[in-house]
Amino acid sequence: MPRKLRDAVFARDAGRCCYCRLAQFGHGATFHIDHIIPRSKGGATSLANLALQCPNCSLHKANKIAAADPEGGESVRLFHPLDQRWSEHFRLNADGAIDGLTATGRATMTALGMNAMIPRFARACQLALGLWSSD
Repeated sequence: MPRKLRDAVFARDAGRCCYCRLAQFGHGATFHIDHIIPRSKGGATSLANLALQCPNCSLHKANKIAAADPEGGESVRLFHPLDQRWSEHFRLNADGAIDGLTATGRATMTALGMNAMIPRFARACQLALGLWSSD
């Protein structure tokens, strides 16, 4: 991937994971550039289909585009960080845990392991320091 494209994704996404909103700053890990629609499913390597992801969300997402809503069991598309607003699908709690507010939010939160211990703790620290932002 050309450096210019990587830099454009990082700048547009303000150095934050587009799924769990964790900031790379102070995290200690290099974030990944994700194909929202995976190349294996026809997604392009273009700014309109790339998003910054923390390692946890990236490894859990892999090539998924849909997952089951844990409340109803139906398969729904995962949250699309460029087409949907984070605050309409998720809420952050003071302890760093993320709640899914919609079927899309719940399915994405579960499929991407957003409430795993390390990213949850990192979000709580960033929130306490005033470094966390939902949108």
